[in-house]
Amino acid sequence: MNLLPREIPHIIVPPIKCQGIKTKLVPFIAANICWDGCGRWIEPFLGSGVVAFNVQPERALLNDSNPHIITLYQQIHQGKITPRRVSEHLTHEGGELLAKGEEHYYFIRERFNRSSDPLDFLFLNRSCFNGVMRFNRKGQFNTPFCRKPDRFRKALVTKIANQVADVTRVMHNKKWEFRVGDWRECLRDVDRADFAYLDPPYIARHADYFDAWSEQDSIDLAHVAHSLQAGYALSMWKQNKYRVNAYVDAQWGNDVQRTIKHFYHVGSTEDLRNEMEEVLIVKPSHQVLGYPISENKTLQLTMAE
Repeated sequence: MNLLPREIPHIIVPPIKCQGIKTKLVPFIAANICWDGCGRWIEPFLGSGVVAFNVQPERALLNDSNPHIITLYQQIHQGKITPRRVSEHLTHEGGELLAKGEEHYYFIRERFNRSSDPLDFLFLNRSCFNGVMRFNRKGQFNTPFCRKPDRFRKALVTKIANQVADVTRVMHNKKWEFRVGDWRECLRDVDRADFAYLDPPYIARHADYFDAWSEQDSIDLAHVAHSLQAGYALSMWKQNKYRVNAYVDAQWGNDVQRTIKHFYHVGSTEDLRNEMEEVLIVKPSHQVLGYPISENKTLQLTMAE
Protein backbone atom coordinates (compact mmCIF):
# COMPACT_ATOMS: atom_id res chain seq x y z
CA MET A 1 0.00 0.00 0.00
CA ASN A 2 1.36 3.42 -0.94
CA LEU A 3 2.09 6.08 1.67
CA LEU A 4 0.83 8.67 -0.82
CA PRO A 5 -1.65 9.70 -2.07
CA ARG A 6 -3.90 9.84 0.95
CA GLU A 7 -6.33 12.12 2.70
CA ILE A 8 -5.10 14.11 5.70
CA PRO A 9 -8.20 14.92 7.74
CA HIS A 10 -6.31 16.47 10.67
CA ILE A 11 -3.36 18.71 9.89
CA ILE A 12 -0.40 18.67 12.27
CA VAL A 13 0.54 22.34 12.73
CA PRO A 14 4.24 22.87 13.54
CA PRO A 15 5.47 25.28 16.25
CA ILE A 16 7.63 27.21 13.77
CA LYS A 17 6.07 29.76 11.41
CA CYS A 18 7.84 31.02 8.30
CA GLN A 19 7.15 32.59 4.94
CA GLY A 20 5.49 30.25 2.48
CA ILE A 21 4.30 27.81 5.14
CA LYS A 22 2.23 25.03 3.55
CA THR A 23 -0.15 24.26 6.43
CA LYS A 24 -3.37 24.56 4.44
CA LEU A 25 -1.81 23.19 1.26
CA VAL A 26 -0.82 19.89 2.88
CA PRO A 27 -4.01 18.00 1.82
CA PHE A 28 -3.54 19.23 -1.76
CA ILE A 29 0.11 18.13 -1.79
CA ALA A 30 -0.62 14.73 -0.23
CA ALA A 31 -3.42 14.06 -2.74
CA ASN A 32 -1.22 14.70 -5.77
CA ILE A 33 1.87 12.57 -5.10
CA CYS A 34 2.13 8.81 -5.65
CA TRP A 35 4.89 7.21 -3.53
CA ASP A 36 5.13 3.83 -1.86
CA GLY A 37 7.08 5.12 1.17
CA CYS A 38 9.75 2.42 0.92
CA GLY A 39 12.66 4.88 0.78
CA ARG A 40 13.27 8.15 2.56
CA TRP A 41 11.24 11.31 2.36
CA ILE A 42 13.85 13.97 1.55
CA GLU A 43 13.40 17.71 2.00
CA PRO A 44 16.39 19.91 1.15
CA PHE A 45 14.35 23.02 2.16
CA LEU A 46 12.63 21.97 5.38
CA GLY A 47 11.29 25.35 6.52
CA SER A 48 8.51 24.87 9.06
CA GLY A 49 8.52 21.11 8.46
CA VAL A 50 4.74 21.01 8.03
CA VAL A 51 4.77 18.70 4.99
CA ALA A 52 7.05 16.11 6.58
CA PHE A 53 5.07 16.18 9.84
CA ASN A 54 1.90 15.38 7.93
CA VAL A 55 3.29 12.85 5.44
CA GLN A 56 4.89 11.07 8.43
CA PRO A 57 7.35 8.78 6.63
CA GLU A 58 9.19 6.13 8.59
CA ARG A 59 12.53 7.40 7.25
CA ALA A 60 13.44 10.96 6.33
CA LEU A 61 16.36 13.23 5.52
CA LEU A 62 15.37 16.78 6.47
CA ASN A 63 17.75 19.58 5.56
CA ASP A 64 17.76 23.36 5.77
CA SER A 65 20.36 26.08 5.44
CA ASN A 66 18.88 27.72 8.55
CA PRO A 67 20.66 26.07 11.52
CA HIS A 68 18.15 27.40 14.06
CA ILE A 69 15.23 25.50 12.56
CA ILE A 70 17.25 22.29 12.39
CA THR A 71 18.57 22.67 15.96
CA LEU A 72 15.07 23.16 17.33
CA TYR A 73 13.67 20.07 15.61
CA GLN A 74 16.75 17.99 16.40
CA GLN A 75 16.38 18.77 20.08
CA ILE A 76 12.67 17.99 20.02
CA HIS A 77 13.44 14.70 18.27
CA GLN A 78 16.11 13.90 20.88
CA GLY A 79 13.81 14.75 23.80
CA LYS A 80 15.92 17.70 24.92
CA ILE A 81 13.10 20.14 24.22
CA THR A 82 9.76 19.03 25.62
CA PRO A 83 6.30 20.61 25.70
CA ARG A 84 6.82 21.36 29.39
CA ARG A 85 10.13 23.17 28.78
CA VAL A 86 8.51 25.18 25.99
CA SER A 87 5.57 26.12 28.19
CA GLU A 88 7.82 27.18 31.07
CA HIS A 89 10.11 29.23 28.83
CA LEU A 90 7.34 31.06 26.98
CA THR A 91 5.38 31.65 30.17
CA HIS A 92 8.39 33.20 31.91
CA GLU A 93 9.63 35.28 28.99
CA GLY A 94 6.08 36.20 28.03
CA GLY A 95 5.56 37.56 31.55
CA GLU A 96 8.71 39.65 31.19
CA LEU A 97 7.48 40.87 27.82
CA LEU A 98 4.16 41.93 29.30
CA ALA A 99 5.91 43.81 32.11
CA LYS A 100 8.68 45.46 30.07
CA GLY A 101 7.21 45.67 26.57
CA GLU A 102 9.33 45.68 23.44
CA GLU A 103 12.49 46.27 25.49
CA HIS A 104 12.33 42.62 26.51
CA TYR A 105 11.78 41.43 22.94
CA TYR A 106 14.99 43.14 21.86
CA PHE A 107 16.79 41.79 24.92
CA ILE A 108 15.83 38.26 23.86
CA ARG A 109 16.77 39.00 20.25
CA GLU A 110 20.23 40.17 21.30
CA ARG A 111 20.65 37.17 23.61
CA PHE A 112 19.61 34.80 20.84
CA ASN A 113 22.05 36.35 18.37
CA ARG A 114 24.83 35.63 20.87
CA SER A 115 23.79 32.17 22.05
CA SER A 116 21.44 30.69 19.38
CA ASP A 117 19.26 29.22 22.11
CA PRO A 118 16.46 27.29 20.34
CA LEU A 119 13.85 28.26 22.93
CA ASP A 120 14.68 31.94 22.41
CA PHE A 121 14.39 31.29 18.68
CA LEU A 122 10.88 29.94 19.22
CA PHE A 123 10.00 32.98 21.36
CA LEU A 124 11.19 35.37 18.64
CA ASN A 125 9.52 33.41 15.87
CA ARG A 126 6.14 33.67 17.62
CA SER A 127 6.42 37.34 18.63
CA CYS A 128 8.15 39.04 15.69
CA PHE A 129 6.48 41.45 13.28
CA ASN A 130 3.91 39.86 10.96
CA GLY A 131 5.37 36.38 11.38
CA VAL A 132 8.27 37.20 9.02
CA MET A 133 11.45 35.26 9.87
CA ARG A 134 14.36 37.35 8.65
CA PHE A 135 18.13 37.36 9.17
CA ASN A 136 20.82 39.85 8.16
CA ARG A 137 23.99 39.07 6.24
CA LYS A 138 25.76 38.12 9.47
CA GLY A 139 23.10 35.50 10.14
CA GLN A 140 21.51 37.53 12.95
CA PHE A 141 17.76 37.56 13.52
CA ASN A 142 16.65 41.11 12.76
CA THR A 143 12.84 41.11 12.49
CA PRO A 144 11.30 43.81 14.71
CA PHE A 145 8.75 43.28 17.47
CA CYS A 146 5.07 42.67 16.67
CA ARG A 147 4.11 45.37 19.24
CA LYS A 148 1.88 43.02 21.24
CA PRO A 149 3.29 42.86 24.80
CA ASP A 150 0.50 40.47 25.81
CA ARG A 151 1.46 38.11 22.99
CA PHE A 152 2.07 35.06 25.17
CA ARG A 153 -1.26 34.66 26.85
CA LYS A 154 -1.96 31.29 28.44
CA ALA A 155 -3.99 30.07 25.46
CA LEU A 156 -1.19 30.72 22.95
CA VAL A 157 1.48 29.20 25.19
CA THR A 158 -0.69 26.09 25.56
CA LYS A 159 -1.24 25.95 21.81
CA ILE A 160 2.49 26.16 21.04
CA ALA A 161 3.30 23.51 23.69
CA ASN A 162 0.64 21.26 22.15
CA GLN A 163 2.20 21.80 18.70
CA VAL A 164 5.54 20.67 20.11
CA ALA A 165 3.77 17.63 21.61
CA ASP A 166 2.23 16.84 18.23
CA VAL A 167 5.52 16.91 16.32
CA THR A 168 7.21 14.94 19.13
CA ARG A 169 4.59 12.23 18.74
CA VAL A 170 4.97 12.19 14.94
CA MET A 171 8.76 11.77 15.15
CA HIS A 172 8.74 9.16 17.91
CA ASN A 173 10.69 6.02 16.95
CA LYS A 174 11.10 7.22 13.37
CA LYS A 175 14.44 7.27 11.58
CA TRP A 176 14.59 10.97 10.78
CA GLU A 177 17.93 12.62 10.11
CA PHE A 178 18.24 16.41 10.39
CA ARG A 179 21.00 18.26 8.57
CA VAL A 180 22.18 21.83 8.16
CA GLY A 181 23.60 22.45 4.73
CA ASP A 182 23.27 23.36 1.10
CA TRP A 183 20.44 21.77 -0.86
CA ARG A 184 22.89 20.43 -3.45
CA GLU A 185 24.67 18.33 -0.85
CA CYS A 186 21.35 16.99 0.39
CA LEU A 187 20.25 15.90 -3.08
CA ARG A 188 23.53 14.08 -3.70
CA ASP A 189 22.36 11.57 -1.10
CA VAL A 190 19.24 10.34 -2.90
CA ASP A 191 18.41 6.73 -3.82
CA ARG A 192 15.93 5.43 -6.38
CA ALA A 193 13.37 4.47 -3.69
CA ASP A 194 13.44 7.92 -2.08
CA PHE A 195 11.13 10.84 -2.76
CA ALA A 196 12.35 14.46 -2.78
CA TYR A 197 9.87 17.19 -1.88
CA LEU A 198 11.27 20.55 -2.99
CA ASP A 199 10.00 23.76 -1.43
CA PRO A 200 12.67 26.34 -2.26
CA PRO A 201 12.35 30.09 -1.65
CA TYR A 202 9.93 31.40 -4.23
CA ILE A 203 11.80 32.99 -7.11
CA ALA A 204 10.98 36.71 -7.50
CA ARG A 205 8.85 36.69 -4.34
CA HIS A 206 11.40 38.10 -1.85
CA ALA A 207 10.55 35.30 0.56
CA ASP A 208 14.08 34.60 1.81
CA TYR A 209 14.33 33.78 5.49
CA PHE A 210 18.01 32.97 5.98
CA ASP A 211 20.26 33.16 2.94
CA ALA A 212 20.25 34.26 -0.68
CA TRP A 213 18.30 32.47 -3.42
CA SER A 214 18.95 33.50 -7.01
CA GLU A 215 17.40 32.81 -10.40
CA GLN A 216 20.44 30.67 -11.20
CA ASP A 217 19.80 28.61 -8.06
CA SER A 218 16.27 27.95 -9.33
CA ILE A 219 17.57 26.84 -12.72
CA ASP A 220 20.18 24.62 -11.08
CA LEU A 221 17.53 23.03 -8.88
CA ALA A 222 15.48 22.03 -11.93
CA HIS A 223 18.53 20.47 -13.58
CA VAL A 224 19.47 18.52 -10.45
CA ALA A 225 15.90 17.32 -9.86
CA HIS A 226 15.56 16.08 -13.44
CA SER A 227 18.75 14.05 -13.02
CA LEU A 228 17.40 12.18 -9.97
CA GLN A 229 16.37 8.56 -10.30
CA ALA A 230 14.04 9.12 -7.36
CA GLY A 231 10.62 10.72 -7.47
CA TYR A 232 10.22 14.41 -6.79
CA ALA A 233 7.67 17.18 -6.44
CA LEU A 234 8.22 20.92 -6.29
CA SER A 235 5.99 23.63 -4.81
CA MET A 236 6.11 27.03 -6.52
CA TRP A 237 3.89 30.01 -7.21
CA LYS A 238 2.53 29.97 -10.75
CA GLN A 239 0.80 33.31 -11.20
CA ASN A 240 -1.11 36.15 -9.58
CA LYS A 241 -3.00 39.15 -10.90
CA TYR A 242 0.25 41.00 -11.57
CA ARG A 243 2.34 38.44 -13.43
CA VAL A 244 3.03 34.87 -14.48
CA ASN A 245 6.04 32.95 -13.21
CA ALA A 246 7.77 32.12 -16.51
CA TYR A 247 10.26 29.91 -14.67
CA VAL A 248 7.63 27.20 -14.12
CA ASP A 249 7.07 26.31 -17.77
CA ALA A 250 10.61 27.16 -18.87
CA GLN A 251 12.27 24.75 -16.43
CA TRP A 252 9.50 22.27 -15.54
CA GLY A 253 7.39 22.17 -18.71
CA ASN A 254 7.71 18.40 -19.19
CA ASP A 255 6.50 17.59 -15.68
CA VAL A 256 2.96 17.21 -14.38
CA GLN A 257 1.40 20.38 -12.96
CA ARG A 258 -1.40 20.52 -10.40
CA THR A 259 -2.70 23.93 -9.35
CA ILE A 260 -4.73 25.46 -6.56
CA LYS A 261 -5.55 29.06 -5.69
CA HIS A 262 -4.94 30.54 -2.30
CA PHE A 263 -4.83 33.90 -0.59
CA TYR A 264 -2.01 35.10 1.65
CA HIS A 265 -2.78 37.46 4.51
CA VAL A 266 0.88 37.60 5.51
CA GLY A 267 3.71 39.32 3.71
CA SER A 268 6.20 42.12 4.08
CA THR A 269 4.61 44.18 1.28
CA GLU A 270 1.07 44.57 -0.05
CA ASP A 271 1.78 42.80 -3.35
CA LEU A 272 2.64 39.63 -1.38
CA ARG A 273 -0.88 39.50 0.14
CA ASN A 274 -3.04 38.77 -2.88
CA GLU A 275 -4.66 35.73 -4.44
CA MET A 276 -2.01 33.38 -5.75
CA GLU A 277 -2.15 30.33 -7.96
CA GLU A 278 0.12 27.70 -6.48
CA VAL A 279 1.50 24.86 -8.56
CA LEU A 280 2.71 21.45 -7.47
CA ILE A 281 5.08 20.07 -10.09
CA VAL A 282 5.36 16.27 -10.00
CA LYS A 283 7.64 13.85 -11.80
CA PRO A 284 5.40 12.05 -14.34
CA SER A 285 6.20 8.62 -12.91
CA HIS A 286 4.88 9.73 -9.51
CA GLN A 287 1.70 11.52 -10.55
CA VAL A 288 -1.72 10.51 -9.29
CA LEU A 289 -3.66 9.29 -12.29
CA GLY A 290 -7.23 10.43 -12.66
CA TYR A 291 -6.91 13.34 -10.22
CA PRO A 292 -8.29 16.69 -11.51
CA ILE A 293 -5.56 18.93 -12.91
CA SER A 294 -6.90 21.97 -11.07
CA GLU A 295 -8.70 22.64 -7.83
CA ASN A 296 -11.16 25.48 -8.30
CA LYS A 297 -11.23 26.66 -4.73
CA THR A 298 -9.42 29.43 -2.92
CA LEU A 299 -7.74 28.80 0.41
CA GLN A 300 -7.30 31.55 2.98
CA LEU A 301 -3.72 31.21 4.25
CA THR A 302 -2.50 32.95 7.37
CA MET A 303 0.34 32.52 9.81
CA ALA A 304 -1.70 30.28 12.09
CA GLU A 305 -1.46 30.94 15.79
